[in-house]
Amino acid sequence: MRLLNLIVFAMDVAAAGVARADTNEQPVIRYGDLIHPVFGPAGMVASQNRVASAVGADVLSAGGNAVDAAVAVSFALAVTLPRAGNIGGGGFMLIHIAEDATTTSIDYREMAPPGATRDMFLDADGNVDNTKARFSHLSAGVPGTVAGLWEAHQRYGRLEWRELLEPAIALARDGVRVSYDMASVLGLRQERLCANVAACRYFYKADGSAYQPGDVIIQADLAKTLDAIARKGRDGFYKGRVARLIADDMKKNGGLVDKAALARYEPVWREPVKGTYRGYDIVTMAPPSSGGVHVLQMLNILEQFDVGTMGAGSADSVHLLAEAMRLAFADRSKHLGDPDFYPVPVDWLTSKDYGRELAATIDMARARPSDEVLPGVVVAPESPDTTHISIIDAEGNVVSKTYTLNLSYGSGIAIEGAGFLLNNEMDDFVAKPGVPNAFGMLGGEANAIEADKRPLSSMTPAIVFSDGKAWFATGSPGGSRIITSVLQMIVNVIDHEMNIAAATAAPRMHHQWYPDVLGLEQGYSPDTIQLLEAKGHSVRAGSFTIGSLQSVAYRNGVFRGASDTRRPSAGSVAAEPTE
Repeated sequence: MRLLNLIVFAMDVAAAGVARADTNEQPVIRYGDLIHPVFGPAGMVASQNRVASAVGADVLSAGGNAVDAAVAVSFALAVTLPRAGNIGGGGFMLIHIAEDATTTSIDYREMAPPGATRDMFLDADGNVDNTKARFSHLSAGVPGTVAGLWEAHQRYGRLEWRELLEPAIALARDGVRVSYDMASVLGLRQERLCANVAACRYFYKADGSAYQPGDVIIQADLAKTLDAIARKGRDGFYKGRVARLIADDMKKNGGLVDKAALARYEPVWREPVKGTYRGYDIVTMAPPSSGGVHVLQMLNILEQFDVGTMGAGSADSVHLLAEAMRLAFADRSKHLGDPDFYPVPVDWLTSKDYGRELAATIDMARARPSDEVLPGVVVAPESPDTTHISIIDAEGNVVSKTYTLNLSYGSGIAIEGAGFLLNNEMDDFVAKPGVPNAFGMLGGEANAIEADKRPLSSMTPAIVFSDGKAWFATGSPGGSRIITSVLQMIVNVIDHEMNIAAATAAPRMHHQWYPDVLGLEQGYSPDTIQLLEAKGHSVRAGSFTIGSLQSVAYRNGVFRGASDTRRPSAGSVAAEPTE
């Protein structure tokens, strides 16, 4: 099949940093993996792994659309980026169809299995048992990735389903070269992963040693599972051999995901949330994503200030962003949850009136202590190792898609014989009010554990429109930092007039109400830090990174892609013109 040729192409791209993209077949160089303009009817794919991005680009060149490419890239990431790419997790996909100018979204977030209860992670003393909540079979929700990709393809896909999985099957069966990024993270996670026999066997050598950069890792059991999905569609995962392996492993180890729960899992098509910012239309994910609501809420606050004249990275700009973030995350703790179980006040939270009300509480000379900030009162009716894909095709169709296992390598538990890891998304629920989850996030009744409920997520796939046309799509991994990373991308492009490469590379900051700490990446000047501290911020500046934005854009006849260099091996790849 033509798509299998992409494996050689992908390795060439990874080695040389070159994509043959325009109508004259002239090589277009990626400068620092940040941007490569492409002229002509091609398309662009950005993901956290350049081999997977090349898979998607080849799908576009073979006549597939953005949804086809998203399916292929997602399954490829399950092989090339196993700590976050997955078939055992879940996520959200935002889809824009250019022909009829419609944008919709599919929620394939994991669900709490039957038998899940509010206090299931509390010990005899009523304290949260974090090991049980994050690293046990009980921590897994019913996976949604395969069902979500299948459903999106059934509605919008153009190429044959099996053809889209062939590259991932080949990569798993024949092996992929271990990158520096994969080797280093596997080295850090060895103790946890090797607590599970199957995970240790899948991700470490037979003698127990770790893979080194340049080694080849073969995932034969995963290839068999992917082949079953290729041949049988969603039933290849939710029924038959794979479902039996999951259910048997769960029963043996005290988990709750059984064959009945798998068979009845269904993704949900949801209307996206929509807003405007300085004349541009912003479309993003609705609950159970909290990110979409709060990005729009924060933009409504920022719209009351002349952000552009403050200058990117200035003390005033950072202070304003931090205060807006503090207000939004306070509201997140009370008002956000699964809309099928809780009446989330989306219209109120995203209203311009509420944005103006919150903006009026911001003192540009002083940081408010988080103890003084409470969630608003309604007066009107997701791991750092999540991963994101942005795709735009030659017709202007766009996919902005984020999916996850939650923490890096999820629960660290693999299904013996099936080759994939389980998520630990049950930790995204509130195990006990007032007790933070793994990302330090607080929550309440709206996000309490309940059977068949979907946990609240920070995943924030977004598309920005200019004059009714899709301009750029973006998203990021990073737990709670996803929301603030996407916000800063939009602000950098619109307010500070950066291109998507510069907007991606700019230093980022983060505040999430509690803990009351302003995190700053490297790149802010000592003077700026001193001014922020003088305003009352508790600043933590260091060598940590915030997010990993994956963005694509199309404007004035030019495709652009920007893959964040904060995480190694990411890459945006241009598609050759369709034959």
